[in-house]
This record gives sequence, C-alpha cells and structure tokens, in this order.
Amino acid sequence: MGEIVFDRLTKSFKYGFKRQTVLQDLTLEIEKGEIFGFLGPNGAGKSTSINIALDFIRPDTGKVLIKGEPTSEPASRRHIGYMPEQPHFYEQLTPRELLEFGGLTSGMDRGELKVQTQTILDKLELLAFIDRPVRTFSKGMKQRIALGLAMIHDPEILILDEPMSGLDPLGRGLVSRLILEFKKMEKTVFFSTHILNDVEMLCDRIGIIHLGKMLYCGDIMGFQRNFDTLEAAFVNEITERSQE
Repeated sequence: MGEIVFDRLTKSFKYGFKRQTVLQDLTLEIEKGEIFGFLGPNGAGKSTSINIALDFIRPDTGKVLIKGEPTSEPASRRHIGYMPEQPHFYEQLTPRELLEFGGLTSGMDRGELKVQTQTILDKLELLAFIDRPVRTFSKGMKQRIALGLAMIHDPEILILDEPMSGLDPLGRGLVSRLILEFKKMEKTVFFSTHILNDVEMLCDRIGIIHLGKMLYCGDIMGFQRNFDTLEAAFVNEITERSQE
C-alpha cells in the first residue's frame, strides 16, 4: 500500500440552491520515497483533495489513508508536514518563535527543537532574520517560513499546496533543492503546482486532474508522448477534455 491513498473520493458543495460536484470517484496512490506532482487547472479539485487528505473537510464518499491510517484518525497526521497555498502567520512573531511553536505542538523536545530550528532556517537562508518580525518579510520569505514549519518536526511525508507561489527564481531553486534533499532521505513529497518547469525537474510521477476527475497518473514521458514539452501536452489534454 502507498504512503498516501485516495480511494474513490467524491465531494460536492452546495452553492445557493445548486450542488456542484468537485471530485468524482478520485483514486490515486503515492508511493514511499517519490516526488509526486498533482497538476490541473484552477478549480480542478487539487486543493479539495489535499484538504480531505488533511481532514480539514470530509468526503461525501470514499476515504484517504496516510501510511495505512484513515485521515479521520488524528494519529495519521503525525506523519505529515503541510504547507498551505496561502500561509498566514501571527506577524508580530519571529521565525524562531514560529518554528518553536510548530515544533512544540508537534511534540518535539525543546533541546532538539532549538537545534532543528537553526538547521532549518540555515537551509532556508533565513538564519540572519531569525529574530526579525515576520511582518517585515516579503511574500517569498514568508513562503520559505511556511516550508520551514512543514519540515520542522522531520515528517515522513510533505504535502505542499503550490509551494513555489510567490518565489523568485532563486527562491524556487532553493525550495527545489530542499525537496530533492527530502527525497534523498527516502521520504515522500506530494505537491500541487501550476509551474510545469518545476514538475519536469522534480517529479518521479504526475497526476492530472480536471473537473474533479483523474485524467492521467504515471511518469512524465508517458504523458508527454508526442509533444516536445510537458506544457504542450498538458494544454492539449485539458483543451480536448474541455471540448468533450
């Protein structure tokens, strides 16, 4: 069984007097030690899938398992580090205070946490700003702090929702290196993104979702087939499906 298993998920939301289905029988399995890219246009169902995996919302039918445990069990989340698409912080706090808060709520020992905080901020190139209020940070710096919070407790699985959002090329390169470093430790990364260049560089496999349905799951070359780039293959697939 995979590290993350989406098993026949269906989810709908009520808008006014109408109910709209946003996930339709979604089945997907992410293996241990792989970097998996979850792709789709806006409104495809990526964030809804992630929110169900984190038990922020519940599916109408189906389930998600994390390392064999249903996400309805709080214990399943001890394995996960999560970075939301739009992180929000108590902005009067400093990186040191934020990471210490995250580590303590994850059950870390204070001595271990002090060392890990220094290590993570050094990797994120934020050690020089360790005691500066987050309100003074740029969007890209806040993105890196959010990644630090996801990594602070040394989880086995990273779930990242648009991790490259708001990052300049240097920041994207830094985050990419950390993701690859995470994989070298035989850990698992599941992330959604719109930046296909990063997918080509990082991912072992990809999943394509559109209108709540899985269109493809496999390696990049298998999806790209007769196209020169992943972007061309992706645009063609979504365009054709939208016209059906």
